[in-house]
Amino acid sequence: MTEDQIEKMIEKAAEAAAKNALRNIGLHDADAIHDLREVRELLDAWRMAKRTAGRAIVQTFTYLFLGALITGSYFKLLANNEL
Repeated sequence: MTEDQIEKMIEKAAEAAAKNALRNIGLHDADAIHDLREVRELLDAWRMAKRTAGRAIVQTFTYLFLGALITGSYFKLLANNEL
């Protein structure tokens, strides 16, 4: 066998394996590309939601911390009759 023949045989086997794998997971029809786009959009939306939720949590804790500092300062000044 020549190197060319071996390469063609490997390519055919790889293509057949890929088609078989896609068939096994249900992505062998013409709508598969649309399904994959929808999954990608869903993943992008999930990542954005996680990022937004993380920022909101950090922002909330920051506001609570600053509010506690301001409230503590106010009561300390009130206790010293400086207001």
